[in-house]
Amino acid sequence: MRTSLILALIISLLAIIFAFQNPVVLVIRFGIWAVQASLAFILLFTLAIGFIVGLLVSMPAIVKRSWKSSQRKRTIQELEQELHEQTQLAADQKRRIEYLEQNLPQGAEG
Repeated sequence: MRTSLILALIISLLAIIFAFQNPVVLVIRFGIWAVQASLAFILLFTLAIGFIVGLLVSMPAIVKRSWKSSQRKRTIQELEQELHEQTQLAADQKRRIEYLEQNLPQGAEG
């Protein structure tokens, strides 16, 4: 995750440097629209659109991972509670056995 973030920042920085070193005005045509803008603006705009599309594409995976993580945390809490209850029960049973061993009549063992 950290590596991809660093790589994305490096690519963004290179794109910005490229855009500002090439301030040529371009005409972009898409269907019936025609936009005249600098190369810097067009490059930064397409970079931003690419970032947004990438974020939207990865959003379901991020939500699923978050949901699974919270589900696992809930399961861990339930298991820890059950472990605590079982440990408490075992300690109670041990005290009961010790009490019974101490208070059994000596002749009843044989």
